[in-house]
Amino acid sequence: MAQLNYSHFTLGIEEEYMVIDPESRELKSHEQKIVIEGQKVIKDKVKAEMHQAVVEVGTDICKNIDEAHSDVSVLRKTMSDIAQSIGLSMGAAGTHPFSHWESQLITDHIRYNEIVNELQEAARSNLIFGLHVHVGMDTREMAMHIANSTRYFLPHVFALSVNSPFWEGRHTGYKSFRTKVFDKFPRTGIPDTFNSIEDYDSYIKLLVKTNCIDNAKKIWWDIRVHPFFNTVEFRICDVPMTVDETITLAAIFQALCAKIYKLRLQNLNFIQYSRHLINENKWRASRYGIDGRLIDFGKEEEVNTRVLIYELLDFIDDMVDELDSRHRVSYVHKILELGTGADRQLAVYEESKNLVSVVDYIRSQFLYGI
Repeated sequence: MAQLNYSHFTLGIEEEYMVIDPESRELKSHEQKIVIEGQKVIKDKVKAEMHQAVVEVGTDICKNIDEAHSDVSVLRKTMSDIAQSIGLSMGAAGTHPFSHWESQLITDHIRYNEIVNELQEAARSNLIFGLHVHVGMDTREMAMHIANSTRYFLPHVFALSVNSPFWEGRHTGYKSFRTKVFDKFPRTGIPDTFNSIEDYDSYIKLLVKTNCIDNAKKIWWDIRVHPFFNTVEFRICDVPMTVDETITLAAIFQALCAKIYKLRLQNLNFIQYSRHLINENKWRASRYGIDGRLIDFGKEEEVNTRVLIYELLDFIDDMVDELDSRHRVSYVHKILELGTGADRQLAVYEESKNLVSVVDYIRSQFLYGI
């Protein structure tokens, strides 16, 4: 078979960070100072989010995973330095351990005002922090096919990212409570498959025509063909605590896309399961992280999540050298050994019985490995 070209599988990574008051350890409005100062240095790679205690950053289009690693590292370091210069600090976790959303200010921006006006308390309480990974596609038709087929693996990768066990001062019992908070929004979660990109575009047009949405960015699914870029966007993960974890997840998503692409060019595909079945695995991943059991729908039985993660690594193994990402993907073994962000937060809490210590731990990990 002719040598396949995987160079179009570029990467773009968006992370949402929490702005923390170093004294109280509460979330703190930075009055957009971090964004204003950040834009002087990194232009439009930093922007405001709906809540004023949130900062969102996004990389350039990266040719490979190492470029993405250095870009995310620079973004974290830049944000941290700016926050420190105005007496604040940064952290990365899917939820803040004890801050209450009621006391957090909303950014005054027409888009956010519209969302709050429409979604009311569901929007105001949506004080969560996610990771979005864009993988470049050569055509939107292929993007739709890859989005359909990679849905099955979303819970497996999500289980590695779980990083939000606490909410408003309570131990929720979930490894990712962030997803439970976000479920209150419409058009979230695992999407159905679409027969074609035309089918997907017709769906968007119908929603716009009937005033359900004003543009396709209000589709907040866990995976979507991006409305404006030629990318598949993976949106299911909590923002990881460290840059190494973020890059590992991005490398896995990239390799999954490349694998489905390779199969397609050989007239093969991965079985596509219904959203109802995949949702069962998503729920299990949010509740138990890597220490639960997911359903193997082929075998129709429960399987240890870690075993399925190893199977996923086997599935993409022929891609990681093509993409020069083996050294990044192999960090998965470190996550399985040290635990996810949620596991590590819970370990700190078990030892200290104090959520302030958990916040301090989250802050200490923000630049870990950079």
